[in-house]
Amino acid sequence: MHKIAVLLAAGSLALSACAGTALAEEPVAAPAATRVAKETAGLKTAVFAGGCFWGVEGVFSHVKGVKGAVSGYHGGTQKSAKYDLVSSGVTDHAEAVKITYDPAVIRYDQLLRIFFSVVADPTLKNRQGPDVGAQYRSAIVPMSAEQSAVAKAYLAQLGKAGLWAKPIATKIEPYKAFYAAEAYHQDFMLANPTHGYIRRWDAPKVAALKRMYPGVYRASFLKDAG
Repeated sequence: MHKIAVLLAAGSLALSACAGTALAEEPVAAPAATRVAKETAGLKTAVFAGGCFWGVEGVFSHVKGVKGAVSGYHGGTQKSAKYDLVSSGVTDHAEAVKITYDPAVIRYDQLLRIFFSVVADPTLKNRQGPDVGAQYRSAIVPMSAEQSAVAKAYLAQLGKAGLWAKPIATKIEPYKAFYAAEAYHQDFMLANPTHGYIRRWDAPKVAALKRMYPGVYRASFLKDAG
């Protein structure tokens, strides 16, 4: 286990939640999806699990068209949706992020491309980088039949692309319920830009987003999203 409990003392963060020391892995130029999402007008939601939710939220909070990004828990019960329980590995939850987005600006298939390019290593099972356990699994959680079809097609496309030496371990999980994480986890990258984990692990992901997808990169962090 590489998570250390986050404690609040006098309203300030005392310890780190995602406490690894490894450097971020190299991003991968995932291909554009051949199965383009055909989404109706209006805001949509998507759920992604890709290791520590700080970085997942941080990347998508810099994507144009994303209107909300909330860190939380998916896969378990409401009773067990508490950080200390989830980080212990005894629940069915994954640390996840619920995204609200405008498909007129950023489509679901484009969000998937960003996820696989700079957010998560899809070949890692029940871990991401320094964080180990099923709560750090990489998962896509479709919120509609269209998202499900697009996700299945894109995983199949990536499986044939040969971008990674190892097979893809990312799974598509059925949506159960999403529970927002504690307030001190929200906008964590924005509030703690010099935090050791953020600087070593998550800031490089945002930098890769800016470098690889400048057309959808937003310089400002979407504060208090969702």
